[in-house]
Amino acid sequence: MRVIWGRSNSSNVMKLLWFCEETGIAFERRDAGGAFGVVGEAPYKAHNPMSLVPMLEEADGWTLWESNSILRYLASTHPQGTALWPVEPRRRAGIERWMDWQLAHLTPPMTVIFFTYVRTPEAERDWPATQAALARAAAMWRVVDGHLAGGDFLEGGFSLADIALGIFAHRWFNLPVERPDLPRLRGWYERLLARPAYARHVALPMS
Repeated sequence: MRVIWGRSNSSNVMKLLWFCEETGIAFERRDAGGAFGVVGEAPYKAHNPMSLVPMLEEADGWTLWESNSILRYLASTHPQGTALWPVEPRRRAGIERWMDWQLAHLTPPMTVIFFTYVRTPEAERDWPATQAALARAAAMWRVVDGHLAGGDFLEGGFSLADIALGIFAHRWFNLPVERPDLPRLRGWYERLLARPAYARHVALPMS
């Protein structure tokens, strides 16, 4: 059985759970990270020296870490994943562009905002850093909103690009922050909410 190591409230684990349900790929999830530990133990670190989640473990013992790399691997090795990561070079490049953009430009400010409001005691919050992150995140979401003028999803039909960014859309629209009015972004988020796998694995109380 394929195993996904990681706690269910991790944004990067959510990507994989959402993808697997969308595509009908069978898996078992095992708790790791955060309060569950495991990631710092020698057997886990032997496969994932970063001591982070998620990690994919195949039935033959082969492992892979880094969530976007795991998404690409699963999409390329299972027929159900092809529609979400098509082989046509330009469409695939467009999808990968958003996956890389998510890591480089969206994740850093969104992580600061999330940790401020969800995981950091109020007395310990760094408000100047949070305000700077909010400004940066808003600028990044404006980029997405502008791109969505071309369609319902980021790259034609629903794809890995939407999965990579969609995790953070739920946080953006549900954290107690001021947000610019971005109607195309809001419409995209509502289309994601209508997907049962997104509702089940992503649109959850934040913890």
